[in-house]
Amino acid sequence: MFITFEGIEGCGKSTQAERLVARLREQKVPLVFTLEPGGTRVGKEIRRILLDPKNQHLTPFAELLLYAADRAQHVEEVIRPALDQRKWVLCDRYFDATTVYQGYVRGQDMSLVGILNEKATRGIFPDLTFLLDCEVEIALGRAIRRTETRFQAGQDRFEREKTDFHEAVRQGYLSLARDNPERFVVVDGKLAEDELEAIIFQNVAPFVSKQSGLGVT
Repeated sequence: MFITFEGIEGCGKSTQAERLVARLREQKVPLVFTLEPGGTRVGKEIRRILLDPKNQHLTPFAELLLYAADRAQHVEEVIRPALDQRKWVLCDRYFDATTVYQGYVRGQDMSLVGILNEKATRGIFPDLTFLLDCEVEIALGRAIRRTETRFQAGQDRFEREKTDFHEAVRQGYLSLARDNPERFVVVDGKLAEDELEAIIFQNVAPFVSKQSGLGVT
């Protein structure tokens, strides 16, 4: 089972991914929790470049290639081996982020984005994607507080983008979800964390039951 979390900066996806990981571990589900960019040693170096606000001169095409490189390494080193071992994989962002950020919003050729995603992922698609949808003003307020108080300080190149950029990202994600209803579950990022956690787990619980053959709590 491969589950991804997507959304604009500050939507709460990372928190909910961590909460789902904790719930699944309570159920004794073997899993790997990872993220993009930065899910490997090489990826951490790529992440530093991509998120450093000093790199405002980074071109959209170079940005696209860096994300593809991170993903290719991540799939080969982390995601594919875990799935081959029949472990669940939970990932904070995956190729949908590139489709939206670098394709829809940065204006890179969508056919090229699709080719790079296909090559980098080696055809590994998520079984389930949670999109945490949230108004830009609310989400950015959270993101700014996060960068001020947590380790992400100095990694806020995207948070510094203009409001119009983040609104375009939000609309891009919603469009992608409408086009892929069999995979996406859109949840309201404004809800309380406990309520969101419960909704997300309700969508995952049937897969846990199917794997274990037992009921889940």
